[in-house]
Amino acid sequence: MLEAFEKTEFSHEGITRPVYRIGSGPGVVVMHEVPGIYPAVAEFAERVAGAGFTVAMPEFFGTTGRDLSPSYIAGQLARACVSAEFHVLASRGSSPVTVWLRALCRALHEERGGPGVGAIGMCLTGNFALALMVDPWVMAPVLSQPSLPFPIGKERRRGLHLSDTDLDVVRGRVCDEGRRVLGLRFTGDPLCPPERFERLREELGEGFEGIEIDSSRGNPHGISRSAHSVVTKDLVDEEGHPTRLALDRVLGFFADCLRS
Repeated sequence: MLEAFEKTEFSHEGITRPVYRIGSGPGVVVMHEVPGIYPAVAEFAERVAGAGFTVAMPEFFGTTGRDLSPSYIAGQLARACVSAEFHVLASRGSSPVTVWLRALCRALHEERGGPGVGAIGMCLTGNFALALMVDPWVMAPVLSQPSLPFPIGKERRRGLHLSDTDLDVVRGRVCDEGRRVLGLRFTGDPLCPPERFERLREELGEGFEGIEIDSSRGNPHGISRSAHSVVTKDLVDEEGHPTRLALDRVLGFFADCLRS
């Protein structure tokens, strides 16, 4: 599955993680979802590389290359929930792992040059792309089904997993620099409730582009009500399908923001 990737390592403040790399061109950090780098995540990274970008995909947990199963997903989710690097219930604060990710983004930008780098997080890592935007070299943040904080209670359903100070920085970049944030979710996804995208629109105005794909009962494309992973597991790679249109928009967003 990962034959086309180069396995490297990146270290910051004493923490070293594997990073899988592929492609050339402006940098994009791909942050995998639970349970890890499974085949559909690797395929997405290859698509990004094929669109003309250098992908750096760090490994946070899981067994890279392993197929999905309910027990595998549950086990890795439990592992993330007790990890000191993931604060899954924090509404007004980012997970500690974002410090390491910010360093990776900086290093990738220094290596690849250009106006900046892109970043896409998915599920548990979805909100991380917003946290990375506090640094000026992160120019294209994508939040795919951002699921933190876990939506337990009214405040967390609207939570952005970002401190008030960092939100001010992000808001300033949107208002003063014209930066944009792209978000993706299925309408019936309980892990990424509508209140979260409503909050992003309130905070960022026209700077937030939210793509919400109908997964209600009887929807015209037959999308499952349990659909969650927009550009990976639940992607239907057919022209005109809403998930394919979302994928195409992600690639177009990277191109718009990172090629000058």
